[in-house]
Amino acid sequence: MAEQPVAASAETMKQAHGCAALFPTTGTVVIFISYMALFINQGLLVTASKGADDQYHYNTVTVVLLTELVKLCVSACLHLHSTGLKEAYGQVYGNVHVLALYLVPSALYCLYNNLAFVNLSSYDPTTYFLLLQFRVVVTGVIFQVLFQKRLSAMQWISLLVLTGGCVLKQAGFMSKQTTTSLASSFFSGSLLLIMLQVFSSCFAGVYNEYLLKKEGNQVPLMLQNTFMYLDSVLCNGIVLAAKGELVTAFSVDALTSIGHWKVLLIICNNAAVGIVTSLFLRSLNSILKTFASALELMFTAVLAWLLFGIPLDAFTAAAIAIVSLATWLYSRNPVQNPAPSKESQNP
Repeated sequence: MAEQPVAASAETMKQAHGCAALFPTTGTVVIFISYMALFINQGLLVTASKGADDQYHYNTVTVVLLTELVKLCVSACLHLHSTGLKEAYGQVYGNVHVLALYLVPSALYCLYNNLAFVNLSSYDPTTYFLLLQFRVVVTGVIFQVLFQKRLSAMQWISLLVLTGGCVLKQAGFMSKQTTTSLASSFFSGSLLLIMLQVFSSCFAGVYNEYLLKKEGNQVPLMLQNTFMYLDSVLCNGIVLAAKGELVTAFSVDALTSIGHWKVLLIICNNAAVGIVTSLFLRSLNSILKTFASALELMFTAVLAWLLFGIPLDAFTAAAIAIVSLATWLYSRNPVQNPAPSKESQNP
């Protein structure tokens, strides 16, 4: 009988160690929750910004570009506040190669952000977020390659279970189609676009983490963010030029159309998402980020039902349960967070 409290205590310590491995500090818990809340809010805001005809009545590329400009200004101001102009100039001059490296995730995030508007016009928020969870397995593969760290069997099981929840939701969507349109629904252009969004998100996210913790780990966080968003503004400008909208996107009518409070909230919220994401990748890791994205599903499904009347079917409920199971499995054996350098920990 005397051994039972000892066993219980050992189990409690094991669980506490698992929580500590997931969230080393109170600050990481705040970052985790903020990341989920901001992303949930983004999906709902974008959906709410559509008109009665289910279309966007503003230039979505302009919104993305203005969002990147806000991120750039905030990051640059925070870095200048912590270092001063002379020191900041020296850091920029000495890290031009890091600025060039950030062109890769910047271009991919540019593609991701612009595809978000396209795909949210084709799917309801819950389906959109569920389909995005196909990125978890791809993220696991890229994480192993870049960080040269093999995931354990339990970690892969949790990732595969999470992917299973996504497949179940898509099966529910397809079950509503006719037999003749079933194959065309699965291989539709919309699904191909969301898969492109998935792959751009996966590589951009893990590569961004790699730059924060490895290749550019001697560069302060906000300077890295400044590099990222400077490159991102360039990429979005190229998108506008390619579409022939570089001039019209900033016409009086175009700027007036984004003056609606919902669109302004999208810009501010998405800017906050970018800053919090960099904090997330610096303090935690890309694998945990995919689970944070999956947990958004539970809250998004309920809020979409309450705000937009989008029903919760049996497939969605089952998929959310599977996502919850996958998250619990992962929490039993999480990836240990690679520690960033002291320089990158400074804003």
